[in-house]
Amino acid sequence: MEFDYIELVDLAAVLKDGIESLFPEQVWVKAEISSLNHKPNGHCYLDLSQSDRGGVCVKVRATIWASKWNYIDQYFKSVTGSSLESGMEVLFLSRINFHPVYGLSLDIDDVNPEFTVGAAMKKKQMTIERLTKEGLMDLQERLQLSDLPYSLAVISAPGAAGYGDFCHHIEDNEYGFVFNLKLFEAVMQGDQAPSSIISAIDEITSSGVGYDAILIMRGGGSDLDLACFDDYDLAAAIARCPIPVFTAIGHDKDYHVADMVAHTFVKTPTALAALFIDCYVAEDQRISSLENRLKLAFSNRFSTLFSALELVERRICYAASSAIDSALSRLSNLETRIIAADPRRILEKGYVLALDGRGVKLTSASGTKVGEKFQILFPDGTVRGEVTEVVLDNDDDK
Repeated sequence: MEFDYIELVDLAAVLKDGIESLFPEQVWVKAEISSLNHKPNGHCYLDLSQSDRGGVCVKVRATIWASKWNYIDQYFKSVTGSSLESGMEVLFLSRINFHPVYGLSLDIDDVNPEFTVGAAMKKKQMTIERLTKEGLMDLQERLQLSDLPYSLAVISAPGAAGYGDFCHHIEDNEYGFVFNLKLFEAVMQGDQAPSSIISAIDEITSSGVGYDAILIMRGGGSDLDLACFDDYDLAAAIARCPIPVFTAIGHDKDYHVADMVAHTFVKTPTALAALFIDCYVAEDQRISSLENRLKLAFSNRFSTLFSALELVERRICYAASSAIDSALSRLSNLETRIIAADPRRILEKGYVLALDGRGVKLTSASGTKVGEKFQILFPDGTVRGEVTEVVLDNDDDK
């Protein structure tokens, strides 16, 4: 049997002629960088792709020759602040080639960095809208941070300058406050960063340790370097985390979706350290205020009690003095009366005092009998005698 066929080499030649005639001039191509390999000889080899909901739907090789690389790389970096790298969505000015052995490829002559920045911003806005629609933007705000957060789980690259600044500031604080810090290492840049940080969050929440807060920190970088912190999956993981999440990402001007959904965000890792130190300073000041209030309360109470005691003391002294004065007055009166009643005073007035033989005062003549002893007291002495006769006034009357 005979078949109509074409040699593969002829087919390749037809495809080459057809493709290159279809695109005789350069064309702008939008794609995502799947991989990028800059060789020592200066050439840069890329895999460009595009995906849909089912995954990668097309993939093409591309080359930036050494003669173009420095210009393209420096231009892209001057606008975006970052070099070309995997995960970026880019717009390249390309020449389309077809090689019989290597197939379809693109030779890249230029790049539009503004498109990459704009694509990242558009993706960021779509992420914000999705998180808002799903009610995830304010979940973290409902979590309560401990008054004295002690156990802190830190997510960072171990050698990062920002992490070093944080540790230096919080461990060498002037107050001597001590914190329990635990580092969970993660990739903090590029398309691998979101999944790496999410894994660190999962490790923290499943560790069984009661961490007071999770701290995600990274020093400054370009907008594209930090674009990973606008990733939806990372933002959703932060929002749903049962532990308060604090972020310190980039510079003062940077504000990412991860910051928006976090419990609290600050500008730098150093500022994040200061935030937790301030928690202890505030509590220390509150305790000092309570101490001063207690001291003042005790001082006021002591003063009140002392005043009351002085008043009681004065009252007791006054009462005692009055009682003593009254007693002395009564004693004086008694002394006066005793002195006034002293028989010797009566005798000094010319009177005498008659006593019986036992020294008992005689108050009546009828109380004596003949033969009994008696005494008569004079101011200057005593006369003793014996009763020889008792004459009563009634007897004389008779």
